[in-house]
Amino acid sequence: MTQDINPAASVPNAAEPAPAFGWNRYAERINGRFAMVGFVALLLLELVTGQTFFSWLGLG
Repeated sequence: MTQDINPAASVPNAAEPAPAFGWNRYAERINGRFAMVGFVALLLLELVTGQTFFSWLGLG
């Protein structure tokens, strides 16, 4: 009995870039994800408190 072997399956996360130092795709992807999480957290903060971000900081 033979099995079909996919050579791409032997390399884990072949499409994902590897962590590296400096400006690269991996760093930009991680920064984008953190920005999205921060934006959602800001929206939730405004929803829960009923205040805008600037009034919460005391600026508005």
